[in-house]
Amino acid sequence: MSEIVTSSDFQSKVLDAQGPVLVDFFATWCGPCKMLAPTIDEVAGETAGKAAVYKLDIDQSPDIAQRYGVMSVPTLMVFENGQVKKQAVGVQPKQNILSMLA
Repeated sequence: MSEIVTSSDFQSKVLDAQGPVLVDFFATWCGPCKMLAPTIDEVAGETAGKAAVYKLDIDQSPDIAQRYGVMSVPTLMVFENGQVKKQAVGVQPKQNILSMLA
């Protein structure tokens, strides 16, 4: 199951993390985000112990969304050592998301 991250804990959970971190930038009103949610939860389960998976609500944490130039949701970003390494916009198949974390 993926966990919610907010502006207050983004630094500690994402930027300071050891290993890859997938962040799903989403909005509660976004249909494609709702379609992607079960896939994100599956990825979180399959990568437990190897990668962290978080969801960030762009309406609750607009500062983080703006900092990373999120213009559309869902947007997926993989962070490593505090830097964005990979990014994808829109609903993605599970295999694509897993390969982003590889």
